[in-house]
Amino acid sequence: QVQLVESEGGLVQPGGSLRLSCAASESRLNFDRMGWYRQAPGKQRELVATLTSGETTNYANAVKGRFTISRDNAKNTITLQMNSLKPEDTAVYYCNAVLYIVPYWGQGTQVTVSS
Repeated sequence: QVQLVESEGGLVQPGGSLRLSCAASESRLNFDRMGWYRQAPGKQRELVATLTSGETTNYANAVKGRFTISRDNAKNTITLQMNSLKPEDTAVYYCNAVLYIVPYWGQGTQVTVSS
C-alpha cells in the first residue's frame, strides 16, 4: 500500500513563504504524476500544481508566479514552495500521486495565511 507523508503546514502572515514536502513510502515506484491539491472550508478540492515524470508542470492560475513545484525522482518526493502567500491560500493541502491511473492521497496538512 502506497503512503504519502506530508510535512506540516502552519500559520504564516500574508506575503510570507512556506514550503511543503511530500514523500512516498515506496521510493522505487515511478509515479506518472505527483502534485498538490487544496480544499478550503466550504469549497471543493482544487488543483494547485502537478508535475509529471516527464517534467511537465501545471499550475492553477491563482498560484502561477507564486508557487513552484519540484520533484526528486530518486527519492519520490515533491516539494511545493509557496511565496507571496495570500489569505485566500488558506486551505488543507493534499499531496497526490498517480500510478497507472490509480490516485493516492496524503492525509492533508493545514496552511493558514493570516495576520
